[in-house]
Amino acid sequence: MRRQRNTKIVATLGPASSSPEMIEALFMAGADVFRLNFSHGSHDDHRRSFEAIKTIEKKTGRAIGILADLQGPKLRLGTFAAGPVIVKTGQAFRLDLDKTPGNDQRAPLLHPEIFAAVKAGDFLLLDDGKVKLEVKKRGNDFAETQVVVGGKLSDRKGVNLPDTVLGLSPITEKDRRDLAYALDLGVDWIALSFVQRAEDLAEARRLIAGRAALITKLEKPSAVADLERLVELSDAVMVARGDLGVEMPPEEVPILQRTIVGACRLAGKPVIVATQMLESMVSSPTPTRAEASDVASAVYEGADAVMLSAETAAGQFPIEAVTIMSRIAERTECDPAYHRIIHAERSEPEATAADAIVTSAAAVAATIKAAAIVAFSLSGSTTLRAARQRPRVPILGLSPKAETARRCALTWGVHPVITEDIASFSEMTAKACRTAAEEGFATSGQRLVVIAGVPFGTPGSTNILRIAWVD
Repeated sequence: MRRQRNTKIVATLGPASSSPEMIEALFMAGADVFRLNFSHGSHDDHRRSFEAIKTIEKKTGRAIGILADLQGPKLRLGTFAAGPVIVKTGQAFRLDLDKTPGNDQRAPLLHPEIFAAVKAGDFLLLDDGKVKLEVKKRGNDFAETQVVVGGKLSDRKGVNLPDTVLGLSPITEKDRRDLAYALDLGVDWIALSFVQRAEDLAEARRLIAGRAALITKLEKPSAVADLERLVELSDAVMVARGDLGVEMPPEEVPILQRTIVGACRLAGKPVIVATQMLESMVSSPTPTRAEASDVASAVYEGADAVMLSAETAAGQFPIEAVTIMSRIAERTECDPAYHRIIHAERSEPEATAADAIVTSAAAVAATIKAAAIVAFSLSGSTTLRAARQRPRVPILGLSPKAETARRCALTWGVHPVITEDIASFSEMTAKACRTAAEEGFATSGQRLVVIAGVPFGTPGSTNILRIAWVD
């Protein structure tokens, strides 16, 4: 099954999309990767979704990626004795470790790591930024604050600290259990929430132990400040605009999105743009014009994937959301200016044989008007390098490793195919031509650009480019 677009779609599964029939319908509508959100649902729920996806993969013969998104640490207020309270701009408000329910003068905040890290002048954002506090004084178990933006507070509202790097791991005990379960299932990607610094990734790498690829979710100002290192240490990156938009001024978010997407493209790392892309479609069968423009902007920036969250997990129109997102991406990529825009910023190739080959492959494919580039890769590195060039023709990513093909389902322009291993040039050429014809990418008389590495089966050895004719 061939998609008529390069940009991939990640669809989040949830109560509105839990049945095997609905998951298959979402795949047929255009979903390339499915997200299991471990902030919600039970392990059994995620297992059933995983099994349904595997059934669809077997039925369609198409490699489908599965992403497990860990919840991460959730910082929340405690409870209030008499229900919701109103705090007024300018008043004093105390936060402390006392478990006694709060009132309009104080509230429990049972996170000692916050009081250990905040300092005078730092801001705290409550309930997604609806209430804003400035720290005036703090101790080991309290913080005296002044209300900068007043409003209503109620039980268990979230707390964001845009100015503070907390001394806590992004992997909670719940995350450890969820991670172990997801890895045992066999997911392809693990998304790590609330990363603050590059050092946070080390623990995740140790726990994953190579069993899945790692996605860093960028949703903290401190993480953005360490962007280059985080991109380098990640297998992919997600622009998580929800919390990022809470902790940073809204006018900064579009610029940050462009910056992050650009950094990932320069590094050759897949990047997902996420959160509220078609938010109105939770309750409406059509998006707003602004939402359509938002999706198109991510496509013009050259993002590898765009993601649907509540739209498919809990919305009333999950199939319609995937369908319209696919149509927006496809139409945007048909714009004559599209390739000029995404090629306006591109990295110089590294001084390696592999980069020389894939750079040449894109140029050769354009010159001879090839139907596709076919990349044979055990690890996926050749395929990723080819995608980094954003060629004008599709990329068939062939791999004998199923996990490699599934991970490539997230990558721009790549049609992943699980295939048998190859042992010779002639076998490579024949396999490329046959697969391109079977998958609907080439017809008799058309040419392909085939790239691979010798010796076959050796990761990272891309050193061959061949032009092949389809019989």
